[in-house]
Amino acid sequence: MTYREVFDNKSIAVSTSESPDMAGLGLHKEHLRDAMAEIARHLLALGAKLVYGGDLRAEGFSNLLFELAARYRRDTTNRSTVAVTNYLAWPVHILQQPEQIDQAVADLQGTAELRLLDIDGKNLGLEERHKLPTHQPSEPEWAKGLSAMRHTMLAETDARIILGGRVDKFKGDMPGIAEEALYSLQGKQPLYVMGGFGGCARDVAEAIGVLDYQTARAWPGLEKFAAFNSDQLNNGLSKEENRILASTPHVDQAIVLILRGLTRVQRRVQGGMIA
Repeated sequence: MTYREVFDNKSIAVSTSESPDMAGLGLHKEHLRDAMAEIARHLLALGAKLVYGGDLRAEGFSNLLFELAARYRRDTTNRSTVAVTNYLAWPVHILQQPEQIDQAVADLQGTAELRLLDIDGKNLGLEERHKLPTHQPSEPEWAKGLSAMRHTMLAETDARIILGGRVDKFKGDMPGIAEEALYSLQGKQPLYVMGGFGGCARDVAEAIGVLDYQTARAWPGLEKFAAFNSDQLNNGLSKEENRILASTPHVDQAIVLILRGLTRVQRRVQGGMIA
């Protein structure tokens, strides 16, 4: 089985945001962006579709993925493929004027897809969105809308990769990467934890026993991970391979492990085994 056969048309969710531990690890924020870019580049080259739930900030990770998708589209012979889907949760897009959303959709035409969701995580068309007043979402709207988006993403993706992640000043019930990782564990979706950049991903790795505790910090929802262990990552990797993935700052090493794990998962699925 070739990597192309494993990844072709598979939807891989990527969860990342700024890590509070970068300076302590001797790293800069550019290292995290470069890591995500390398992961995305490899997956796109193998035919995977990338899925991200973010906003449209100029310097955000969404735009980094859009740039990579545009480059991929230039370099591939399959120009009809939309390589990146960005989900916009209800509280994210209801802040914006419809004209801004229309412009973003137009700018990304043929390169990436924007999926607007209502507060329950269901698809919301542009015409429907135009009829809704822009407003500042309440805290309950943030929590419900973000959680609903993450449930929708879980149902529509084949695996998830997490790296970095802030653990404070977040919207919703818990840090975003934590909630996405928790849903993957609960749904038995293959989950790949890159903890070498610290942050929420490292905390998750420690909380489920992939790594020994070092950070000793707490955030809302952390206690929910006590119900899981490394055997429940369902990612095709051994305990030792998951330990390496969760601790290495070397992106090339992490990519090799992720590709290896996803290949094993696919072989198990084709063999009629539970991944």
